Amino acid sequence: MNEILLSNEVIVYLLSETLLYLLLFIAFLATLGLVKKWNFDLFTSEQFMLENRSYLVMTIIFFVLLIKIVLLPYFVYTIDQLSDLIPGAMCGAGVIKANAYGNPLLGLKVIILFLSALWLTLNRLDLQEKSYPYLKLKSWFFILLFVFFSVEYLLDILYFTHIETINPVSCCSVIFGQTGGANGLPFGLNTPKLLILFYLLYALLLLTILSKRSLMSIGSVLLFAVVAYYAVVYFFGTYIYQLPTHQCPFCMLQDHYYYVGYLIWGLLLSGVFLAVDSALLQYFFKKPAKTLKRISLLLLTLFVLICSAYVLVFYVRNGVLL
Repeated sequence: MNEILLSNEVIVYLLSETLLYLLLFIAFLATLGLVKKWNFDLFTSEQFMLENRSYLVMTIIFFVLLIKIVLLPYFVYTIDQLSDLIPGAMCGAGVIKANAYGNPLLGLKVIILFLSALWLTLNRLDLQEKSYPYLKLKSWFFILLFVFFSVEYLLDILYFTHIETINPVSCCSVIFGQTGGANGLPFGLNTPKLLILFYLLYALLLLTILSKRSLMSIGSVLLFAVVAYYAVVYFFGTYIYQLPTHQCPFCMLQDHYYYVGYLIWGLLLSGVFLAVDSALLQYFFKKPAKTLKRISLLLLTLFVLICSAYVLVFYVRNGVLL
């Protein structure tokens, strides 16, 4: 455990998370006062003080959330670097499963990333209006977010303090491999069906995002995200590794593969979040969100093109598929 906590990456990560959590705690206390006393219709000195305080508090929250978004790929980089210290781990896949806290922590970080993006959008909408119509809404939203941040910070501490460097962990070939010939894909899918579903859902999300059917676009994008994950792990990733038996979402984050995993997963997550964000804006706030739609379509299209390009390039070079 000492080796883990003395790692430079872990020290930087935990120190950053601690400082950010302290800022969030201060913002949380100030936000409680805002939601209790805020009344924009009042022209009192206390209300003017609250308006000035709200601008400062929301600026702090805005800054911290942006840093938190950047810290997610650094967290993934950190656990990947720890694979050199943990026996049996060849990449972050083994490290994240080194104890019972790893998977919940990673899943919570993705959820927080999504919620943070929503808060940033809500904050932008609020600042565009002179009367701050969404201040109480975004304040309560942040209070909910702070609960998630508190759980995340606790899991961070528990995770890194409970990683053992003595007992071996499973490598990615065991975690994501098809042990005993078993199919690792969900719902009884095979690879051809998975690929057909992947491209059909991509076409569907294009149609729904371009249309004004917000709820359908959210459903199609979220379903595409699930199918895309399995498609990358069990098909497209094998062309990145150029090995049909190598199925792992983490190894592509390493320098052997030019860190392309950060690009692939970053495009997918960003595209999905922006697509859902634009749909929620359109459905609940009646905002067109055309720019968010275009950016999300661009990111998701780049994701599909890059994944497909690995297969195409391999076939052109070798004349066969894996």
